[in-house]
Amino acid sequence: MVRMVDIGHKEAVPRMARASGLIRLKAETLKKIEAREVPKGDVLAVAQTAAIMAVKRTTELIPLTHPIPITGVDVDLKIEENGVRAEVEVRSLGKTGVEMEALAGVIGALLSVWDMVKGLEKDEAGQYQTTCLEDIRVVKKVKGWVSKSTGKKRRKSSG
Repeated sequence: MVRMVDIGHKEAVPRMARASGLIRLKAETLKKIEAREVPKGDVLAVAQTAAIMAVKRTTELIPLTHPIPITGVDVDLKIEENGVRAEVEVRSLGKTGVEMEALAGVIGALLSVWDMVKGLEKDEAGQYQTTCLEDIRVVKKVKGWVSKSTGKKRRKSSG
């Protein structure tokens, strides 16, 4: 049996999740990304847009997730020694967490990078000897209000 969990009884509270992942690429490919010499265009700009689109469409990609109000998305893409790292932070005021949205954003960004550089990554036989996605994970999750003065989590006061 498959069912979507009922979250109707839960209180809407601020929520945040941050996820991260890496696409491993050849050094030559990374140089072309950095120099903006990839034939398909600006890899990092397209990957940033893909991440935001993936966050907004998570319920279409993952069947049992709830449609939730997204209040903010930040996408950070960094060229590292062995690849491109994507970090996506998603914020919402809702009744369920946003970690699936953050993970979907990371995957969307990394797959977009792969699509844009696949011509540079294939070997003579058309295989990807270096390219892979790795270290995809939720790095932080927050539920509730955080005091600006103390930085400590607190519950919403009634009244």
